[in-house]
Amino acid sequence: MHNNAAPVELGSESVGKLLKKYAVPGIIAMTASSLYNMVDSIFIGHIPEYGSLALSGLAVSFPLMNLSSALGTLVGVGAATLVSVLLGQRNYETANKVLANDVTLNCITGVLFAAVCLMFLDPILTFFGASANTLPFARDYMRIILIGNVVTHLYFGLNALLRSSGNPRLAMGLTLFTVISNTILDPIFIFVLGLGIQGAAIATVLCQALALSYSLWYFTRKDNVMRLPRRVFELDWRIAKDSLAIGMGPFLMNSASCIVTMFINQQLLKYGGDLAIGAYGIVNRINFMFVMIVMGLNQGMQPIAGYNFGALKYSRVKKVFKLTALWASGVCVLWFLASELFPSMMVGIFTNDPELIDLADKGIRAMNPVVFLVGWQMVSTNFFQSLGMVGKSIFLSLSRQLLFLVPLVYILPLMLDVRGVFLAFPASDALACLTTFVLVHSLFRKFSKLNDGDEPTILGSQIKH
Repeated sequence: MHNNAAPVELGSESVGKLLKKYAVPGIIAMTASSLYNMVDSIFIGHIPEYGSLALSGLAVSFPLMNLSSALGTLVGVGAATLVSVLLGQRNYETANKVLANDVTLNCITGVLFAAVCLMFLDPILTFFGASANTLPFARDYMRIILIGNVVTHLYFGLNALLRSSGNPRLAMGLTLFTVISNTILDPIFIFVLGLGIQGAAIATVLCQALALSYSLWYFTRKDNVMRLPRRVFELDWRIAKDSLAIGMGPFLMNSASCIVTMFINQQLLKYGGDLAIGAYGIVNRINFMFVMIVMGLNQGMQPIAGYNFGALKYSRVKKVFKLTALWASGVCVLWFLASELFPSMMVGIFTNDPELIDLADKGIRAMNPVVFLVGWQMVSTNFFQSLGMVGKSIFLSLSRQLLFLVPLVYILPLMLDVRGVFLAFPASDALACLTTFVLVHSLFRKFSKLNDGDEPTILGSQIKH
C-alpha cells in the first residue's frame, strides 16, 4: 500500500485482521533480521583453522553492537511511536517533522558513537571479555561495523518509521533484501576474496547501505503523506525531547543488555575460558531468533496500539494487547520445546568443534527452562512503551537484566561453576514475569474505568492528546 492516505484502517478494521496484517510482515522481517545476524556467525564459525576462536571474538563484540543498537532505538523507537499516535490524530505536519528529526538525530548519534569507540576500541573489547586470543578477531570485525555505524542507525530508524506509517510490507521487503544479499555476499567476501571476519563485516554494512538508499528515496516521494522536508537537518528540540523520552525505555533495555552481556562474558571467561564465551554466543544467536519473532509481534502491535490510543479507542487498545500476548506465548512454548528436544542440531549449524558443541548444548538447556513465560513479558514491556508510559517500560526493561540477572550471574557460579552463569537466566526470567504481572494487572484496572473517547488522564502516559 502506498502511504498516500493516513492508515485509518488502524482505527476501524478488525483488530485480529490488523494484527495479522502488521505482525506477519514484522515477524518475517525480524526473523530475517535474526537470520541476518546468524549468517555472519555461521560462516565465521566455519573458517578453517581458527573458526572457533573467531566465533568467540564475534561473541565478545555483541555488547558493543548492542550499545550501538541501543542508541539507534533511542531515536527510532520513540519516533515510530510518535508517528503512530500523530497519524491517529491526523497531525501530518508534525509527523513529517518527526521523520526529519529521526534522520538528523541518527546521523549525530551514529557519528559520535563510532568516533569514540574507534578511538578506544581495544580497551573496550578487552573490558567486554576479549582475551589475547580473541581480541584480533573482535577488533577486525568491529572496525568495519563502526565505520558503517551511521548507515546502520539510519537504516533501522527509517525501517521502523515505514512500519509505523502504514507500510509494514515494504519494511519487511527491505529487511529480506538485506538478509538475502548478506547471505550471498558473506561467503564471497570471507572465503573467495579471503577477507575472513572483516569480509563478514563489509558485507553487512554494504547490504544495509543499499536498503537505506531505497528508504531515503521512498521518503522523498511527493505522493506520500510521510516525506522528508527539504531542510531535513533542522532539529525541532521539542519533538526531539518527546521522541527521546519515549525511546528511553528500549534504549535503557538495550544498554542494560550491553552491560549484562559484558558481565556474562567476564564470568564465562573466568569460569570456562574463551570457548565458554563462544558457546554463549551460539546460544544467544539461537535464542535471538525466537526473541525476534516476539519482537515482530510487538512491531505489529505497536502502530495499532499507538493509533487507537491516540484516537481514544481503549477497547481496541486492550484487545490488541491480549491477542499479541497470546500469540507471543505460543511462540515461546515452541522455543521451549526446541531448546529441550533439538539443542545439538541447532548448535551444530554454527560449528564442527565437538567441545564447543557440547558446551553450547549444555548452555541452551540450562538457559531456557522457563522461556515459555517470556513472550507475554516482552509484549507487556513494549505495550507500556507504545502508549508512552515511559516509567513503567523502563522499570520492566531494567528489572529483569540489572535488578535480577546481574546479581545472579555473580552469585550462582560460586556454587555451580560455569553452569551457574547459564542458570541465572531462567531465575531472572521468573522474577521478571512476576513483577510484570503486578504492573499489567494495575494498568488494566485503570483501563476498566475508561470508556472510548475519555481523556486518558488516569493512565499517566507521556503522550499528550
